[in-house]
Amino acid sequence: MVRRVAPAVPLAIALAHAALTSQPATVPSSTQEVQTLGAPTQTLKVPVTGQVSGTCTTASGTACPAPYPMVSKGHPVNWWFVFKLNVAKFPGCGGGTVSCPFGGESQDYKSGLQYAFASSENTQLQPGSKDCLGEAGDDPVAATFNEVYNGHFHFVVWNDQFYGDPESASCGGDGCGSPWGHSKGLLAWNDSGDGLLMQVSTPSWPGAGSALSPRRDGNTLGCVDDNNVKVSQHFFALQLTHHDVDAVLDDLANASVVTDASNPQIVSNGGPDDVQEKVRALGVRSKSTAVQDQILSSGVGIISKPSAMQVPPWQMVSSVLGGIPLRTATWWTNPAIPSTSGGVPGCWDASLTTPPGAVQIATSGTWQGVTMGLTGGPKPDGNHAKLGVSSDSGDYIIFGDMNQQGALSGKCGSSQNGRGGLFFVLRNSGLANSVRNLLAGGTAPS
Repeated sequence: MVRRVAPAVPLAIALAHAALTSQPATVPSSTQEVQTLGAPTQTLKVPVTGQVSGTCTTASGTACPAPYPMVSKGHPVNWWFVFKLNVAKFPGCGGGTVSCPFGGESQDYKSGLQYAFASSENTQLQPGSKDCLGEAGDDPVAATFNEVYNGHFHFVVWNDQFYGDPESASCGGDGCGSPWGHSKGLLAWNDSGDGLLMQVSTPSWPGAGSALSPRRDGNTLGCVDDNNVKVSQHFFALQLTHHDVDAVLDDLANASVVTDASNPQIVSNGGPDDVQEKVRALGVRSKSTAVQDQILSSGVGIISKPSAMQVPPWQMVSSVLGGIPLRTATWWTNPAIPSTSGGVPGCWDASLTTPPGAVQIATSGTWQGVTMGLTGGPKPDGNHAKLGVSSDSGDYIIFGDMNQQGALSGKCGSSQNGRGGLFFVLRNSGLANSVRNLLAGGTAPS
């Protein structure tokens, strides 16, 4: 098993983490730690992150040299998180109108494009603007995506549910099921290899990375044939260094994400030779059986589950993070994994040596005093975001690709157990408290 640790987490952050958690400080190095196949997986130590501004300034009106997460047009940050609210409880846009700036047409289905967001500048969730999410350019999703779609950066788009546009060279049909990765997102970078990642939970978006190779079905939230704005969704964007881009590409390969390096609609390769080589390796099923985990330069942790590690996804995350207890909200429907009180399930892997803590399933949550559903299924009061938060004082927030569907024992390759995906991990008290409040409500039985 290869366990990689990215560089550039400052010593001060590591020492602060040690002081807060009473754990030894761990400072990632630029070298690789190589363990033998089957060696135990150690705990991923994610440092506490505070409020950080984006390092690119657009005050002069010039574009950033690399794509950055933007909370609004021309306003870069280190990271942001958006929770799109469902159509049953938060319909429409709160005042804006659907305009389809990235292609597509207004649809006859009811739009639900209100949202809450947080960022490295303000880590507590706050209401979004009155504009429609992904539409106006002054919301985080549209402002960030516009840099890439109407810019000149290199990119990779991956999505296991393209719904035929583009057609998948990997598996054919409308979507790619097991053992392909259950993962969706966008990675973009400049000629130097610096860039950003945007993880999404939305089927059928994005389906193109550039206006030069547009999508037939359109490429704007709420403007494609598939109704991907009915239920709740999440979006997470993160600034990346060249080394981070390399690391994320390795983790995408490990998770067997669905893309096609030969299709200019979803891949524009370029930049450093090492990045180009890793991009060309995407779009094939990985033979890996080992979880990969590391700390990126921002202090954000990343965990990559391979399809061949057939374990319950969120129990795996708890184990890798030292057995912390979690409360999760995913597309929770059959085959549904119940809430658990901790301990090793029957479907497990010997490399995961730390028993997982309790994993609660949130069935409802709350935003601005309104109770909303957090389970899966084709209903307007449902949820397709994949979120987790530590239910103790650890202040971990996890943005995932995977639903808590599968099995604790028996048919271990069932559903999400038998698929790959990524999980991004932050530690911040303000954001953790906000997400706990968001997920506060009913809990599925064990």
